[in-house]
Amino acid sequence: MASSSTTEIGQSAAPSSGKRLSVILITKNEQAHIRACLESVAFADEIIVVDSGSTDETVEIARSMGANVTVTPDWPGFGPQKNRALDQATGEWVLSIDADERVTPELAQLIQQEMTQPRGTAYRIARLSEFAGRWMRHSGWWPDRVLRLFKRGTARFNDAKVHESVQTEHPVLVLDGHFLHYPYASLEVFIDKINRYSSDAARQMQVKGKTTSLPGIAGHASWTFVRHYIVRRGFLDGPQGFILACMAASGSLFRYSKLWYYTRQKSD
Repeated sequence: MASSSTTEIGQSAAPSSGKRLSVILITKNEQAHIRACLESVAFADEIIVVDSGSTDETVEIARSMGANVTVTPDWPGFGPQKNRALDQATGEWVLSIDADERVTPELAQLIQQEMTQPRGTAYRIARLSEFAGRWMRHSGWWPDRVLRLFKRGTARFNDAKVHESVQTEHPVLVLDGHFLHYPYASLEVFIDKINRYSSDAARQMQVKGKTTSLPGIAGHASWTFVRHYIVRRGFLDGPQGFILACMAASGSLFRYSKLWYYTRQKSD
């Protein structure tokens, strides 16, 4: 069973193995994505996959493509699970990627150039996301820059169960280019993800002592729709922008409704 390290940011990393780039990702039932994802990072020196119990062919496909795969029987949350993958990396640089993302040839070239003549130790990279057949340029989905490339030993993921992020004490630069992101194969997949994520998010808020009320639930959901559709100009993304704003509002509704419910259970 893999264990989650408690190494602090800035603590000395293990000696370099001579490998230049380690790609890390976590998976569960990503059969539909894993092959294309790994093909897009074939330029890496090693690929580390930590799987949390896939019941499809994810593990077999990843191993057949040369990835170093570890299967863990438990699920500690996104942040700790990604740190498990990070702890196995031996390259000088680390690229964190999700299974539903692809590194374009242009981005691959930019990453390799940056590692050769680095301007820093940590970089944000934009994501261009597809939804219902449309590349989303508004709605808060673009440029959606995420910290994904960093020098090993200079950054770690936080312990958040959902909406994890990379933490570093060093300046973070922006790398040109972008990932291609295919987050939802169908609306059913989107709804299922909202349900799962909202449960973890509500539990996380409860642990932090947060509470809500019925007006609060309605207010959060309403504002989420307005923020995505009006403030972030989701209306420019056509019908997909409207549906996306509705789904975002649903996520907020689920999250705060569950927080209300969990808090009520605890007090009863």
